Amino acid sequence: MELLKKVSETIKKYSMLSEGDDVLIGLSGGPDSVCLIIILDKLRDNFNLSLSAIYINHGLRPEESKKEEVFCRGLCGRVGIRLYTESVNVKEYSSLKRLNLQEAARELRYMVFKKYSEQIKAKRIALGHNADDQVETVIMKLLRGAGRKGLSGIYPVRGNIIRPLIEIPRSEIEDFLARQEPPVEFVTDSSNLKTDYFRNWLRLKIIPELKRRNPALIETIIRTSAILSEEDAYLEGIVTKTMMRLVSRRDEDSIELFLFPIEKLERPILRRVLIRAIGEIVPFRGIDFVHIENIIKLIKEGKSGDTLILPRALRVIKKYSTVLLTKKTRAELKPYVLDVPGEVYLDEIKAFIRTRISTTMDEAADGKKVAVFDLDTLSLPLYVRKRRDGDYFYPVGMGNKKKKLQDFFVDEKIPREERDSIPLVISGDSVIWVVGHRMDERFKAGEQTKRFLIAEVIKESQ
Repeated sequence: MELLKKVSETIKKYSMLSEGDDVLIGLSGGPDSVCLIIILDKLRDNFNLSLSAIYINHGLRPEESKKEEVFCRGLCGRVGIRLYTESVNVKEYSSLKRLNLQEAARELRYMVFKKYSEQIKAKRIALGHNADDQVETVIMKLLRGAGRKGLSGIYPVRGNIIRPLIEIPRSEIEDFLARQEPPVEFVTDSSNLKTDYFRNWLRLKIIPELKRRNPALIETIIRTSAILSEEDAYLEGIVTKTMMRLVSRRDEDSIELFLFPIEKLERPILRRVLIRAIGEIVPFRGIDFVHIENIIKLIKEGKSGDTLILPRALRVIKKYSTVLLTKKTRAELKPYVLDVPGEVYLDEIKAFIRTRISTTMDEAADGKKVAVFDLDTLSLPLYVRKRRDGDYFYPVGMGNKKKKLQDFFVDEKIPREERDSIPLVISGDSVIWVVGHRMDERFKAGEQTKRFLIAEVIKESQ
């Protein structure tokens, strides 16, 4: 039982299991996941484990999938564990997310793993990646230009995901199954035999030749990957400390970093900071080294307002003092009518503008959230719209001096990508209020005002 011993050592080395863990096993019916089922079943009593498995039908091979599910049910029945099944539409998801089929299938698999692990309260999700998978991943990333993080390969443990076979070669797995009494069968995914996919081409054509020339290829790459992984963990500790002084603000869709510290970072740490920041907003797959270099160029050489569009609908915007990474779409206002008195809801920015009429100056006006106008100077109805070419107004406090709206935005350091989402209140052909910023001198209430129009912008969250 040499392989059982090796897997036990891997589990111990990476602290993969604890006493009494509930473990959900990803089961495809292939040799790796079948071996994983057998091994964890043999270790069940050692750790007092509760085991279950999940089979995912990707909808790509209808006939084969039926046979695989039947096989998986039989296997789970023999070892006495519960099997869950789930079907996903990889082609539809691939088209929706603009991913290739392999990337789409991977994302959907991990979504299903997460869903069922939460549903059954599994502490661990066990997957059957082996040493050959590790070698293929490292070579793929090397050929695509990855750095130390990418060349660390597949992590033995990431969150609640464990890979007990990650240091076991595929040949040993298949030999283990063949030596069981009776021999343990498995199913073969026909798509793994095609060289259309890059990984399959490496597996079937390139790696066998590399092994022929270097029989210790797997051991060498696994050892190198482990070293790089340790170094990567050390550098990530530095990145964590660095991020603490860089983040201006963050939410689930965006992260904003201060420019001054980030411009001074040495390039190796800067790359990692950007990778970390991106990973907090979108899955990193599909974003390559060249994209990170383009962000660095934007930070160091770009002008305020310059924008990069990256995969996964990620936008990177250089502002005056920060750099914003966001997957939020731009909110360009459509025109609205503003009743007087009354209110209008601006759906694009999730805010109300409310108006009321008064015969006294009963509201403190800052010109930003609250503006007070001389109603008798206005032409009704009022409108709300986004900016247009040629817009101008007379900003309060500038002594009846005319100013182009474009110049006002520049002077106020309002980022380019935000300008189309700033509401303008319009009377006749005149901009009377740049909402949230400044009102127009010509229409403000004064000592001679008899009827006051009080306008207020209220964000929905309030």
